[in-house]
Amino acid sequence: MPFRLKPHKPYSFFIEHTERSGSQLFADQLHEQLASEVHRPIVLVCIGSDRSTGDSLGPLVGTFLEEKSVRNLYVYGTLTKPVHALNLVETLHEIQTRFHRPLIIAIDACLGRLSSVGYVFFSEGPLAPGAGVQKELPAVGEYNIKAVVNVSGFMEMMILQNTRLHLVYELARFITEGFAEFDARIDRLHHEEAAITRLRQSRDESKS
Repeated sequence: MPFRLKPHKPYSFFIEHTERSGSQLFADQLHEQLASEVHRPIVLVCIGSDRSTGDSLGPLVGTFLEEKSVRNLYVYGTLTKPVHALNLVETLHEIQTRFHRPLIIAIDACLGRLSSVGYVFFSEGPLAPGAGVQKELPAVGEYNIKAVVNVSGFMEMMILQNTRLHLVYELARFITEGFAEFDARIDRLHHEEAAITRLRQSRDESKS
């Protein structure tokens, strides 16, 4: 099966980016896991660099989401302003200063087994960026999304730099579509809550 769900804690699921209606399934799982958290600011930290093809997934996702003008998600890390090893600590400090109790979701590319290439993994818990290429960086997020862009092995920095842009682009589009649908669902939740509040206020006024 192209789609797997692990219901036990910590929560996680993974899905192949070529799965039919995959972005919809991805949005379904985002909604199921995060719907109760939508009153917190949801911040996506899209980690990576536009100087390496394989590592450009995060900045591509951030750029695509900005182009879609998402209303309920705050995006850090784009092709114009990437979040990477040199500014990650500064970015996390900025987020904690700007937002009250932010729910941070870290997004990054990774290397893995051949059978996992092209899959997107969503897991509860922080991301350890740069672990695959021996970099010491702080853990990021309450949840993390990793997309497997190539096979792990010897000289992983070289592998990232020689990863096909087409796969990275398609994975980034897949993740973006899932978050765009999730953003639309948050809008609907807010509208429903506003309608319920107005109805209650109308009832209270009619009783007085």
